[in-house]
Amino acid sequence: MNPTTVAIRAGGTRAWIELRQAFTSTQGLLNLFLFPILILIALFFMRHGSFHETGLKLGTLALPGVLGSVLAFNGLYWMTEYLVLDREDGTLLRAKAIPNGMVGYLIGKLGASAGQVLIQVAFLLVVGGLIVGGLSVDGVGGWLTLAWVVTLGLLAVLPLGAILGSIIEGARGTFFLTMPLMALIGISGIYYPITVLPGWVQALAQVFPMYWLGLGMRSALLPADTVVVEIGQSWRHLETVAVLGVWALIGLLVAPMVLRRMARGESGSTVASRREKALQRAY
Repeated sequence: MNPTTVAIRAGGTRAWIELRQAFTSTQGLLNLFLFPILILIALFFMRHGSFHETGLKLGTLALPGVLGSVLAFNGLYWMTEYLVLDREDGTLLRAKAIPNGMVGYLIGKLGASAGQVLIQVAFLLVVGGLIVGGLSVDGVGGWLTLAWVVTLGLLAVLPLGAILGSIIEGARGTFFLTMPLMALIGISGIYYPITVLPGWVQALAQVFPMYWLGLGMRSALLPADTVVVEIGQSWRHLETVAVLGVWALIGLLVAPMVLRRMARGESGSTVASRREKALQRAY
């Protein structure tokens, strides 16, 4: 059998094992469901609020954007954290020592990250939809829109996570990454329509995937008349495809180069140095 095919199959098996392990440990369950539960609590208290004179429920407007933010934030952050931690404890070095081991490793991590994000999205969609009500998937077209937004969104953020994971050093680096990510989510119209924000903030938000993921999810899950609260009163599907597609293209082109360069620099001495630094921080 072709070595690359063997590596791909091994990566798929690794992804399945890691997903299964997430449901068999307290830490794994907390990682999967704590943040979604906190979001659901916030949505519960927002469910009766309305957006100005439109009468549209804030909870209903917020839920699709929340789903987009989970795709963007967790897809990027988890992939980053996987690489940072596995570089630090030597897992990535061991994968590098196996023929085509890096291929299997990356496929496994991409699959595990995507799977965990999709589980969170499905959980929030079902339970959140029951809490806030008002969601409306318009037939086959709505489900198809949901499918391409989720797929293109994951393609846009997972490679970026791999790039950041190859650059950032140590768990402290991933902690500081959360601050700019939360800031981007804060200006991306996730919990409140972006049209109420200043024009320059709206322009900045539209550079990044978070806003477009939220917009795409709203176009799939909300009634057609809710488009009145969006920029230009349009779902802008073509622009959504373009922006997410550009981010995906950049990530898929740059990530392999950065990963190869990072892998060449991995050695026993670098892993030992990282462990020593980690122990110094601990004490």
